[in-house]
Amino acid sequence: MAYEDPSTGNTLTNLIPTLYCALDTVSRELVGFIPAVTRDACPARAAIGQTVYSFVTPAATASDVVAAPLPPDDGEQVMGTISMTIQKSRRVPVRWQGEESMQMNSAGGVGVSAIMVDQFAQAMRTLVNEIESDLAGLYVHASRAIVPAASTLFSGGFADAANVRKILADNGAPLSDLQMVIGTAEGAALRTLANLTRVSEAGTTSILRQGILLDILGFAIRESAQIKTPATVGSASSVTTATADKAVGDTSILLASAGTGDIKAGDLITIANTGDTTTQYVSTTTITGNAGTLLIAAPGLRKIITADTLALAVRAAGSRSMAFARSAIVLASRAPALPEGGDMATGSRIITDPLSGLSFEVREYRGYRQIQYEVSIAWGVKAVKEEHIAILAGA
Repeated sequence: MAYEDPSTGNTLTNLIPTLYCALDTVSRELVGFIPAVTRDACPARAAIGQTVYSFVTPAATASDVVAAPLPPDDGEQVMGTISMTIQKSRRVPVRWQGEESMQMNSAGGVGVSAIMVDQFAQAMRTLVNEIESDLAGLYVHASRAIVPAASTLFSGGFADAANVRKILADNGAPLSDLQMVIGTAEGAALRTLANLTRVSEAGTTSILRQGILLDILGFAIRESAQIKTPATVGSASSVTTATADKAVGDTSILLASAGTGDIKAGDLITIANTGDTTTQYVSTTTITGNAGTLLIAAPGLRKIITADTLALAVRAAGSRSMAFARSAIVLASRAPALPEGGDMATGSRIITDPLSGLSFEVREYRGYRQIQYEVSIAWGVKAVKEEHIAILAGA
């Protein structure tokens, strides 16, 4: 556990044991996305709406080895950046008044410290779950999706993992640090696969004895309690394409003035194209009415379209587990901004959770016969490489 103290006043020393116990509880929360994505967790302050930047290392260039008196004068690179916005600055208060403290600390009382442990645990749990939920919501920026090879995801073996890996490989995603975040139902299905629980085949007792999901087919697999299931999907019916001769890689498809309903951003779309009727494309825009231009996520069409009036279908709502290269999603977190000269806080402390890597700021505000603690964090999330993100759609 790491502590950093930006305050020159009261450093909340007496509160450290309580915070330590609370943090220990939160560290056991079911969190999958936060440890799976790229994190920019520097504790520098940034206000909500402020743009922050993360560096992007460009692809390397190889050259022939040629003998010469001096080594080649090369190797310089132009580093790229990814701009992000701190979208949220959130807090959870914990307040105690003098009479309340006296009652809890009197004979027979449970004690204020014991209650505060749970209060701080719930405060950090609330913030962690909100951040995790924001990351799970990035499924709408995925490139394509796979649907269950059997009745539900992983009910028939590892085909679903193999199929989603194929999407990422076809899109050129780096395969050295692949992540998969699934829901608890999908996790339960994986745990029931016999070749994972037989020690002789899995090579470890981690699933059988500890319930830990293994790395499978190159994926580090984690579970999250925040996997999204869209409340509604588009109601498009009898919608067809209007133009032919769309090339592989095209991302815009003109629709005919036919059919009814709409298509929503994040919907999974199939096109009845000759030789490719099952690819699940992801809509990146919302179309109302029965005509318009459907935009699909990069890298676009997988097969050329040579005929018009091809039928489109929207997949029904289901869970949206995700597979991605770690570098495809970024989480930037900061302590919330302070005014010049500080505020009324009498003490503050940054506590970094060693499991998730998130840093929370705990501030102390003393009032008239009462004291309020505040647990806070500011953050932003972004899908920076949509081609390296894929959806595992639940049934």
